[in-house]
Amino acid sequence: MAAGRHRLPHRPRRVRRRPRPEGQQEMSTPHGINFGEAPARTRVDQLRRTLGRRTEGRAVALLAVVLVVALVMEPLVFSAYPVTLSRVALVGLVALGLTVVILMGELDLSVASTVVLAGVMMAQTDNVALGVLLALGTGVAVGLVNAFFVVKVGINSFIATLGMLFVLKGLAIVISRSEPIPLENITFAIQFGLPIVGPLTPRIVIFVLAFVLLHLFLTRMRAGREFYAVGGNRQAARDAGIPVDRRLVTGFVMCSVIAAGAGAIDTLERTAADPTAGSTVLLSSFAAAIIGGVALTGGRGSILGTLIGAFSLGTLEVGLTLTGVQVDIQQIYIGGVLLLAVMTDPASLRAARSSLRTSLHGVRARSTDRGLT
Repeated sequence: MAAGRHRLPHRPRRVRRRPRPEGQQEMSTPHGINFGEAPARTRVDQLRRTLGRRTEGRAVALLAVVLVVALVMEPLVFSAYPVTLSRVALVGLVALGLTVVILMGELDLSVASTVVLAGVMMAQTDNVALGVLLALGTGVAVGLVNAFFVVKVGINSFIATLGMLFVLKGLAIVISRSEPIPLENITFAIQFGLPIVGPLTPRIVIFVLAFVLLHLFLTRMRAGREFYAVGGNRQAARDAGIPVDRRLVTGFVMCSVIAAGAGAIDTLERTAADPTAGSTVLLSSFAAAIIGGVALTGGRGSILGTLIGAFSLGTLEVGLTLTGVQVDIQQIYIGGVLLLAVMTDPASLRAARSSLRTSLHGVRARSTDRGLT
């Protein structure tokens, strides 16, 4: 290099490869990455994990059992599908609203009385549109009162809504004087119960629309996804900046408005408001949500599972009715199915396995101690 010129900086040395262990192959070779089909065991594990994350398994299993039993015992259920769909629409609509509240770890036992009181309020006027507004306004008022007692006063939702159940039932009886109130516009009520396309009545169409809207709300919108966070860990949701109280108020109002809408629809199809109706709605709607995989502790469940649970119970109720089983006896069947669903909950099964494992471990330990002595 000529004198007086600056020397060029040395180029960095190339990093040598670390010698790979004997027998290990490079990742760049076709043997390093498996581009073929996954092993059967891996696929089974993936399927098991996928099913474990879903919450609709019990509802699907119950629906399959109910359909098979109905096919064998009472095939008329499948030809009477308009009746089945109407029953599913009523129970399912109330169950959809309950799902929103249960996802946040709360309960609303007042839905059955909300259905009845909304129908009674609707029958107070001869204008159908005004009557529907009165019914929905009743739902908003009931939801706000429930939210006030739970969020502001701090009363447990089970106790607060249980009290509202009796208050609303008493109001419906007092307003109606314990007698059915016929609607003034009988013609519109009769037309409302007629099918629009095939077996689809307005009740079924409204139920499907409510299902789609709630599903999109809970899965696509931020406010809906926050319901799961509130039910999963309320303190963590507060720490994350989620308006927990606002979500609770929204959930209770949505539940009551949906129940009031179900009451207005039921009143239109009955052409009268019956203050003694709705006695079976509470159990059936709760059973549909729980069977659908909605956890009572909150944070887990889906609208799809509730839909499948409603179809299962609706088919079961219609099948029992066609076989001549009385309504009171049907409640025994539904209660039994509900208990079975709770016992087969994954959390309950894990707790039972853990308790059984602990008991067996204790028995073995005692046996070992006796052998040593």
